[in-house]
Amino acid sequence: MTSTDSHVYNGMPATDLGEQGWESPWSGPNGGQCAQTKLLGDGRVALRQSTDPAGPALIYTPQEIAAFVAGTKHGLADPLAARLSPDRWD
Repeated sequence: MTSTDSHVYNGMPATDLGEQGWESPWSGPNGGQCAQTKLLGDGRVALRQSTDPAGPALIYTPQEIAAFVAGTKHGLADPLAARLSPDRWD
């Protein structure tokens, strides 16, 4: 299947998008657990979990990804990060 195929859909198996072209833009000191992205031929962006490369791919428009990144840079994800902090898992 090519990334311009009209059968690309949200939640599809990430392996159906091929293994080439996946990047780890948010990789860091997290033991290799990160989100991976792949730019599709029609401009959309696929997102998958690196620890489950055969799992579902979430498909976003360029505008959705841009809004997410901008919101994160402006601190809009801070309350979520605080709620998910490991020190609160006790």
